[in-house]
Amino acid sequence: MIGIIGGSGLEDPEILTGFEEKKVKTPYGEPSSQIAIGKIGGQKVAILSRHGKKHSITPSNVNFRANIWALKELGVKQILATSACGSLREKMSPGNIVFPDQFIDWTKKREATFFDQDKVAHIPLAEPFCPVLRKALLEASEKLGLKAHWNGTVITIEGPRFSTRAESSMFRLLNADVINMSTVPECVLAREAGICYQVACLVTDYDSWHLQKEHVSVEMVVKVMKTNAENAKKLFMQAIPKIAQAKKTCSCEKDISKAFI
Repeated sequence: MIGIIGGSGLEDPEILTGFEEKKVKTPYGEPSSQIAIGKIGGQKVAILSRHGKKHSITPSNVNFRANIWALKELGVKQILATSACGSLREKMSPGNIVFPDQFIDWTKKREATFFDQDKVAHIPLAEPFCPVLRKALLEASEKLGLKAHWNGTVITIEGPRFSTRAESSMFRLLNADVINMSTVPECVLAREAGICYQVACLVTDYDSWHLQKEHVSVEMVVKVMKTNAENAKKLFMQAIPKIAQAKKTCSCEKDISKAFI
């Protein structure tokens, strides 16, 4: 089964055929939403809405551990995620999609591991995203004619506020390319669970650093989000049948076995 974690239109189960919604209990409490299970192109898919169906859960209050655990319980082996993001680079303009290959963690208070009792997992994360999924998404975006970027570094901040101009400029000095509030620890927990994970960052704005552009606001994000969500739906519907057939050459599933001393 392939999992989708998103929102901004991707919580719409109508992209699935023959779907049903399932409530999953976890040792970490309730996931953000019920999980819609159905098929895309004959492939079984589970969709979870990260911030709840009404976008009522703040980034810091997302129960990331419950979300990943629930998808694991359902048999999900690969996760495709979406995230609205701000661009820290001129070339990554609003409407573009970025498939990052690295992240910087700028969060402060999130539960970032399943192994916080009895034993410690030092999960290797030199390559934190799945190259097999990233390649499949890039090929799908090229086929659809979407403007996409093969790699980049996403920096995840705590939120829910947006960055100051000074912070935005600092993140550029750290070589971050896009900024969001959701990828970490989601991708870390997926790796601990032995699940392949790749996020598609949907650019909505230029954050706060660009002096010639209006700084980020909710109004600006919402304005671009609808188009981005439709593009993400097309992208996943194009990529998922290919992903189901792709040869698994990554180490995502096995990395946890090397994490214990």
